Amino acid sequence: MITTPTFADPAPRGLCTDCGVSRMADPSACGKACQFIKPDYPALEAQVHGRAAADAGDERFFGVSQVMYRAALHPARTGAQWTGLTTRLAERLLETGAVDAVLTMVPDPADRWRPRPAIITDPADMAEARGMRMGYAPLLALLEPARDAGHTRIAVIGIPCQIYALRALEAELGFDRIYVIGTPCSDNTTTENFHDFLGLLTDAPETVTYLEFRADYHVELRFADGTQRLIPFLKLPISDLPDDFFPLTCRTCVDYTNRLADITVGYMAGEGEQWLIVRNARGAEMLAALDCEVTLEPPGSRGKRAGSVKGFVENTRLAAGGLPLRRMPDWLRGIMGWLMPRIGPRGLEFARARVEMKAAETVLHLRRAEPAKMKNMVPEHVWNLATPYGLEREDGERH
Repeated sequence: MITTPTFADPAPRGLCTDCGVSRMADPSACGKACQFIKPDYPALEAQVHGRAAADAGDERFFGVSQVMYRAALHPARTGAQWTGLTTRLAERLLETGAVDAVLTMVPDPADRWRPRPAIITDPADMAEARGMRMGYAPLLALLEPARDAGHTRIAVIGIPCQIYALRALEAELGFDRIYVIGTPCSDNTTTENFHDFLGLLTDAPETVTYLEFRADYHVELRFADGTQRLIPFLKLPISDLPDDFFPLTCRTCVDYTNRLADITVGYMAGEGEQWLIVRNARGAEMLAALDCEVTLEPPGSRGKRAGSVKGFVENTRLAAGGLPLRRMPDWLRGIMGWLMPRIGPRGLEFARARVEMKAAETVLHLRRAEPAKMKNMVPEHVWNLATPYGLEREDGERH
């Protein structure tokens, strides 16, 4: 069964991705739950994982982890974004009775790209949740309807800003057990903006059935007639997008890898497969339940990220200052588009680069747009990643 409740209107907020808390019975809970006010990752990591992330090694980039894998579900599920691991993990929780309900997203009936929050209780219905959605949707507003329906053990599939708020409120929600499957996220936008972006990529955006940013520096498009198109990152029409295409919340994301999930399922270090970060015992329990359905290998790591990150930081510094950026000549785009998958960072090094880029972007854009928020909103793990690239705390940015 799939239930899609109606919600109250969101309360007016400043930096907000409409995680759903402001639509709940007590909208003032935003004050203690919101990632964009005064996040405390070490405290919540200790609450969820039993300890805070280490300041060294890969936990410095990705958060607390027991183990990381390059993974693939076999057989891959039809309609999945990659192989279907995320929805299969939740489906298995329902099959085994570990949970009564899964809180996730399904496509809006009027627009397959628009996310719609849903409570799913039948394992077979998890197929409806496969695939990517683009836009904002109040996932956490499902918590009260789920509790009111008598569900005591739930799974939640969410993006980082949703999961931070969930963890901040978890102790007072009244559920017996919550399993959290997290997906990495940043650079979200409205569904309307996403449709505009598709229109820049193809003359027939209404026929696009699939879009993915891949770890081989290409965007993959699939079409209703079964054809496929690969577009190198460097040939994307990013400079044609309006300045507010990505809202400030997403340009100042402090948690790309969903550090408070029990298990994170992404792509960045997957090198064509999926990237799993098992963070605690609940995450290990979920993965173990798949048994021989999933192949697991250690993630690889190749190339050097420093040059790519430094170039990104400089371009972001110019953009954040409002200066015009020169477009790369078309002849050079083709050459670089061919070179990057061959000489650029790959595997874990690609993931490290992307996380460092997000840290730099957070500091530069927040410093320009909301400098008063710097001392409270930027957690220590972001400063640790940005400082090696010359982005150190300035006066007024310390607690």
